[in-house]
Amino acid sequence: MDTVRVVDDPRHAALLAAPIRRRILEALAEPGSASTVARSLGIARQLAAYHVRRLEAGGYLELVREERRRGCTERVVCRTAQYLVASPEVLGGVDPSRFKDKFSSGYLIALATRMAQEVGEAQVAAERAGRPLPTLSADVEVSLRSPEERQAFADELLDAVARLVARYHHPDHPDARRYRLVVGAHPIRRSRRKP
Repeated sequence: MDTVRVVDDPRHAALLAAPIRRRILEALAEPGSASTVARSLGIARQLAAYHVRRLEAGGYLELVREERRRGCTERVVCRTAQYLVASPEVLGGVDPSRFKDKFSSGYLIALATRMAQEVGEAQVAAERAGRPLPTLSADVEVSLRSPEERQAFADELLDAVARLVARYHHPDHPDARRYRLVVGAHPIRRSRRKP
């Protein structure tokens, strides 16, 4: 099973848009048949078989084996990728350079979308070449007391990033490998407390 598949065909995005198909893909993270999917999701076997065939035709499921049961051949399939990443072009494209306001939520979403696409494509290429994909990521929550403190934090963070980039960026070195660094922050909704 591949780690990532980039969905770059609008027809495939439409194929995957149906909630029942997403549930079937989740159920088939491990090999199973239309019958096992129908039982686990509580739907008719014929309905499960129809959607399994469509997903298999689109390349999102692959045949693992065929088993003879009660005079019939049951197809055991499994999803072809752990994660599906929608290419921005599928939904009309999101180009971060079009945003004038670099502090807007739209700009952050455009960056995140581009990053998901680029990492997905790089993962596919790395798997085809039989190499791991070197990445770096951090996910940290920070609670800031005021807008002034938020601004001070942002200024210090961006200054630190600028200093690190100036120190390690070597665009003319013949062996240099290019990486994209994205730094973003967004508000987190408070989770509702259980009664």
